[in-house]
Amino acid sequence: MFSDTHFHFKYLVENNGVQSGTELLEQMAANKIFFGLDVGTKADDLFERANILEECVEGLSDVNMQSKMKKSIYLSAGIWPDPDSIVDRYSCIETLRDTIEEFRESDNMFAKHLCAIGEGGIDHHWNPSGVDKHCHEDYDDEMFYGERDLFAMQLELARDLDLPFIIHSREGFEDTVDVLKSTRYNRGIVHCYSYGLSEAKTFLDMGWYLAFGGAATYIKKSHMEDFISLINYVPKDRLLLETDSPYLAPVPLRGQENNPLNIKYTYEFISQKLNISTDKLNKIVDDNCAELFNLKR
Repeated sequence: MFSDTHFHFKYLVENNGVQSGTELLEQMAANKIFFGLDVGTKADDLFERANILEECVEGLSDVNMQSKMKKSIYLSAGIWPDPDSIVDRYSCIETLRDTIEEFRESDNMFAKHLCAIGEGGIDHHWNPSGVDKHCHEDYDDEMFYGERDLFAMQLELARDLDLPFIIHSREGFEDTVDVLKSTRYNRGIVHCYSYGLSEAKTFLDMGWYLAFGGAATYIKKSHMEDFISLINYVPKDRLLLETDSPYLAPVPLRGQENNPLNIKYTYEFISQKLNISTDKLNKIVDDNCAELFNLKR
């Protein structure tokens, strides 16, 4: 099983039930996943997400599989830039900080597996009919400033806690880079990378890892040459892959609900573009996860 550096397990369980979550973890364990990262989007969602994971792990009948999942699953905690969180950013940051401190002292089986801050960042993709109901009308000058401020405060929290950060950056490259330059904290992942080669050079020069998800498999033929140049430019020690499940299912499952098992299709696609085996790509990503998140092998 290939490492998956970004998924949202809570939503999968909410959509399909606890038993389905347990069955998914069973398959992940059977496939010997090395690393899986359940990513936060709300200031106060950490305990709920960890408790769901714990319940599903405890539902595994095989103690060896339980042990495997306890070892392989990690969590982040962060604040996606939705309008409410931007407006209430100061209280949200305090909630996030307090929740992390409380979680680390809890008896949850994953209390020692908080390994990153995020996802947080900049999103200027307007999709009122989408799951996030992201509307341009909601973003006046004060909201744009507040979005950058919320991003910067989370980067500072990552610095304080000595943790890598997971950047969400969609149609907001310049704003993202401006905040990174102002905070000067450059350690972590640009998740679901969606920009081109020149932007990749900027992020890479600053020290960031780039993560590619199922959307990479949607590349149009007219853009494929540019994508191949991009994926081959990314240094092998800065490359990560993810599902962002339950979203962005890769081809041949596009349009369906995604889950971490489907990451194999993204590994197959990327390995073809790199002209290497999926086994070699698997080792590359596992090694990068171990380095970035300070994992024991």
